[in-house]
This record gives sequence, C-alpha cells and structure tokens, in this order.
Amino acid sequence: MTAIDISTPVAHIEPSAPPKPPRKPILHLFFGDLVASVLTVTTGFLLMLMIPALNWAVLDAVWLAHDPSTCREGGACWAFITAKFRFIIFGVYPPEEQWRPLLVTGLILTMSLTSLSPRLWGKKLIFTWVSAVAVMLILMWGGVFGLTPVPTSSWGGLPITLLLALLSLSLGFPFAVFLALGRRSTLPIPRLLSLLTIELVRGLPLVGLLFVASILLPLLLPASWSIDKLGRTLAALTVFAAAYLAEVIRGGLQGIPAGQIEAAKALGIPSWKAAWHIVLPQALQKVIPPLTNTAIVMVKNTSLVLIVGVFDMLSASRVAATDPLWPAPYVESYVFVALIYFLICFGISNYSRWLECRVQSRSYR
Repeated sequence: MTAIDISTPVAHIEPSAPPKPPRKPILHLFFGDLVASVLTVTTGFLLMLMIPALNWAVLDAVWLAHDPSTCREGGACWAFITAKFRFIIFGVYPPEEQWRPLLVTGLILTMSLTSLSPRLWGKKLIFTWVSAVAVMLILMWGGVFGLTPVPTSSWGGLPITLLLALLSLSLGFPFAVFLALGRRSTLPIPRLLSLLTIELVRGLPLVGLLFVASILLPLLLPASWSIDKLGRTLAALTVFAAAYLAEVIRGGLQGIPAGQIEAAKALGIPSWKAAWHIVLPQALQKVIPPLTNTAIVMVKNTSLVLIVGVFDMLSASRVAATDPLWPAPYVESYVFVALIYFLICFGISNYSRWLECRVQSRSYR
C-alpha cells in the first residue's frame, strides 16, 4: 500500500465572489414580473375610475340633515342611516323595549369573544352558552320577570340575524356529526338514511327549504301543534347547516388513518369513546377552513329569510328605504347592511386563520 505524505501543504483556494443578480427593468423593480405589472396597472386604472364613487360616498355625502329634502342635492345620504339606525338594527321591536335586543346583541358578542381561546373550551363553556341562549330568548320573548311579552312576529333586525346564524349552527352541528358518522358506518340502514338525508338537503336550494318549512310543515303537523314562522325558519336553516357540516366533517374523518380505530378496538375502547375522544378531535382540526366557510355561508344565508316574511336586518333596511319623506336611499341602506355582514364574516375568517395557525404550530412541536 502506498504511503500518503501529509506534510505537503495544500494550496489555499480563495473563495470566489457570489454572482451578481441580473439587472431587472425599472418596471419589474416596482411591480415584479410582467404579469404582476400588468395586473397592478390595471388595478390602478380601475381605482381611478372609482374616484367619482368616492366623491359620492365621502366628499359630496350628506352626513347630518334635519330636512330630508337636503339629501336630494348632494351625494350619499348617510343622514338617512342616522335617522333610521334603530329601525334597521332592531326592526319593528317596540321602541320602549329595544334595550332588550341591544342587550341580546351585546351578550352574543361578549360570549363569542370569550369563546375564542381554545383554553376555555369544554363542558363549562357549553353550559355557559346554553344558559346565555336561554337568557337571550327570555329577553327577546318576555312574559317573565316583569318583562313585557313580545311576539316573534315583532322580532327583527340584527338580533334576528345573529340568533338565526348562532342557533342554526349550534343545533345543526350535533346532527352533522351523527350524519357524518352514519354515512361512514358499515351498517347499511344508518349509512343509507344518512346518505339520503345529506343528498336530499344538499340537492335543494335553501329558498326551497324555507318555503317547505313555512308552507308545507304546518300542513304535515297535527292540528293541535303550532310552530310560529320564526321557529319553522330556524328548523329549515338547521337542517341545511347540518347537511353541509356533515360533508365537511366526513372529509375530516376520511383523513384519519384506520389504524387508530383498530388500535382503540384492540385496547378494548368502545367505538363511541374512540370516535368522541380520538377520531373527532383530529378530524375537526383538519377541516377548520371548510367549517369556517360553512359558518360564513350560514351567516349570509340568513338574509334569505325575508322571502318567508321573517323581518331580519336586510328586510328592515328595505322597509326603511321606502319612507316617502326620504329620497329612496336604497344604495345607502344596502351598503350599510353589507358593511355589517362584512365585519361579521371578516372577523370569523380572521379567527379561522389564527386558529388554524395555532393548531399547526402545536402539531409540529
């Protein structure tokens, strides 16, 4: 074997300088590649075309007016929103009792903000929510504790929008879990019933379900049974939410490896405990974005209840715009209601992104 002489010095190689990046045109320095530059210029041109709308909405707008006729000469009549604010928010609820829907709205927002942290999730939070919803319904309905009775036909505005979205999602979620588990069941009857229910509801538009609940449901019930219009509308929204949530949950269940369920059976864990404590928590973590999307869709779908005569926030704004004293400010009414819907849906979307990032960061630890 040939000996290696390690005493010979090794030549020192100077590191070469890194290559200089190619020079880009000045347009690419500010806007990126060619496609992004074209899109940026096009967007800027469209924004320039919207300057007249900006003048109408801000610069030429009438913000305060004691005489409605002054709105005929300027731009947007935001004074109309100021004058009709209580009617749009609370509908035809008795004016002297409007502190009750205001308190209900504040209670919904407070409970929602309190429930954001996953550390508070558990049985205590569920019990708190059930108690809070009971208090909300008592406040809106009255008839006890010295509160004046107010029929559901007088409920309206923002509280109805929030209550319908909250109750339809809350009541529909347990049914969605059973439908999703039933569709993945190996038993033929539960699988067939779940499949028929999900496909039937998802194959019908929500407007059709609302008409069925509003017109056909009273004919199918016994004569001694009576469900008011708001209750029938809530039933239709709940069934609709349950069908769509069931498909979302089923997608999460399909992402769970079958080995976990087999391991639970090998350890002697009952099937319902394995589903509740092992499978469902992981499945829900996988489908946070579609669950949030379904929640946003349900919030926006509450605007369709005006078709069956439920006086929600959109209905109140349309009725308010028909006041003959004002110059028919339909655009201002729709913009105001759209802004409220946007704030609600944008808040849900941001919370979904925060929750998804939190779950991913915990899974990588």
